[in-house]
Amino acid sequence: MNYIAGIVILILLAVIVVLYLHTAKILSKLDKMLDSAIDNTFTESTFTEEKLSKIESKMHRYLSSGSISLKQINSEKDNIKTLIADISHQTKTPISNILLYSQLLKEIPALDDNARRIAAQIEEQTEKLRFLTASLIKTSRLENGIINVVPKENSIQKLVEYIDCRDAADAKGVHYRVTSVPGCTAVFDLKWTAEALSNIVDNAIKYTAAGGTVTVSAKEYEMFACVQITDTGIGLSEEETARIFARFYRSPEVRDESGVGIGLYLAREILSKENGYIKVSSEKGKGSVFSVFLPRK
Repeated sequence: MNYIAGIVILILLAVIVVLYLHTAKILSKLDKMLDSAIDNTFTESTFTEEKLSKIESKMHRYLSSGSISLKQINSEKDNIKTLIADISHQTKTPISNILLYSQLLKEIPALDDNARRIAAQIEEQTEKLRFLTASLIKTSRLENGIINVVPKENSIQKLVEYIDCRDAADAKGVHYRVTSVPGCTAVFDLKWTAEALSNIVDNAIKYTAAGGTVTVSAKEYEMFACVQITDTGIGLSEEETARIFARFYRSPEVRDESGVGIGLYLAREILSKENGYIKVSSEKGKGSVFSVFLPRK
């Protein structure tokens, strides 16, 4: 009996070793398949009815379909880039000409007050059209990777000075204040971060009544530098603070003001591409605080 039991144990051990080696071979093969898939060099090497061969065939079909889809996506992106470039080029000259002609019309001495008012309205609406077209083109370029945000170490002081909107504030009678942290730096794209912050500051001035205040300040933290835009304007309800960064969202209270509701959306997109983020704190009728956090490393 002991002899038979020994033989059985030996057979079981042999089976276990064979299964282990077979499993190890399969796992090694799968590991190589995954490595070649990652390196984009995957090809079928076995054509049998074994399970492993079927898995290899399915993986090949999956990767092939993914490659085709990627080529289609890249082709569509190229088409979008071409379309954006065409729109940008084709609309710039006509809009500029309409603005020029409307300005010339207003200067004609023989025009009566009604005709002069119509010329002024043409100029105003054309300016809105130019702003809308430029904003949409910027957004499309950003979303489709045409605009490259290149973050690098920059001075927060330089950024704050770059977005100086004192003239716009003075024109509306709004007090514009700037404080910063000398020597503080963060990692961001100066041009596009300034674009993002300018959109926020423009809104703050636009929705703050004459005599109010817009303050741009900076704070220094261990991981982030924070630029805050504080205003004493109309403020936002709790419901609106969750919606203002959506594309084309505009509060019903400001529908009569110029704008298309894309500035804050564009600001958030730019900041997210450089690993920054934006927060808003506001109370209806008591102003808002927009905090822009930029990574320091």
